[in-house]
Amino acid sequence: MEDNLQENTPQEFNSRIDLSQLQEAVAKVKTELGKVIIGQQEMIELLIISILANGHSLIEGVPGVAKTVTAKLLAKTMNVEFSRIQFTPDLMPSDILGTSIFNVKTSEFEFKKGPIFSNIILIDEINRAPAKTQAALFEAMAERQITIDGHEYPMQPPFLVFATQNPVEQEGTYRLPEAQLDRFLFKINVRYPSLEEEVRILETKHQQKNNDVELMVQSVLSAKQIAEYQNTIKDIIVEDNLLKYIAAIVNNTRTNANLYLGASPRASIAILDASKAVAAINGRDFITPDDIKKVVSPILCHRVILTPEREMEGLTAEKMIQDLVQTIEIPR
Repeated sequence: MEDNLQENTPQEFNSRIDLSQLQEAVAKVKTELGKVIIGQQEMIELLIISILANGHSLIEGVPGVAKTVTAKLLAKTMNVEFSRIQFTPDLMPSDILGTSIFNVKTSEFEFKKGPIFSNIILIDEINRAPAKTQAALFEAMAERQITIDGHEYPMQPPFLVFATQNPVEQEGTYRLPEAQLDRFLFKINVRYPSLEEEVRILETKHQQKNNDVELMVQSVLSAKQIAEYQNTIKDIIVEDNLLKYIAAIVNNTRTNANLYLGASPRASIAILDASKAVAAINGRDFITPDDIKKVVSPILCHRVILTPEREMEGLTAEKMIQDLVQTIEIPR
């Protein structure tokens, strides 16, 4: 009788992958950012997910909503090299990649690396640079290397680009090509803070007085730890029915009458990788449909194009993706 009772006692679930250190690291990063950044939890979480999934992020929002400072402080929580590049219409490829300089002593050309050779790259107002400079950045983002004078120069991991852009200003800007947008894991739309959050922002600013906010944030992650956590993410378990669920969502964007351009298989892979990161952050070694739903919108919105008719009617890509996901049967 006693043996039967022991057999029927529910066993405590143990994760097949040790995610405790990863969760602890994420909590530390959020704590450090919370010393300065009020609200904007969605932006912070998506940026952390992009780091774990080893993907670049495009941050879009009006001036003054903490896009640049959040990305900058997030980079400071990691003990890695950081570089900030302000894009302008007169910026040349050599300004970001570097250039070959003739050394009189050796009578040879030496390559002087540009600011792109770093671990975390913050690009302010990415849509202000001309096509030639965008093309130079494209190779670095897509292949994590650059080619100068026939020589390939690989980027040292981690290599992540956080780029910001202002959706309101059009003068002096260049629309990012679709192929480059596709290289961003997320497009994060940053909204205005709520009334309560804005009051807290003012209170915090008043209390800080003239203190340097950057000195308030400490490094809590090393490059080695980031690489370890990125490898851990790859081991997250995904059931076949969830792979089919991701494929069904992306495939629907290609057959949807409201969309002129659907998403590519790169979008499917992005959803898979980001969902794994969400599961790991939540202490699970397997993904769920909710993990997928959480990342679908910021992954697909910048990869699809509405038909002109639907755009004129006021439909947005975000609303379109939300409606589309509702039509796909959730795996049981």
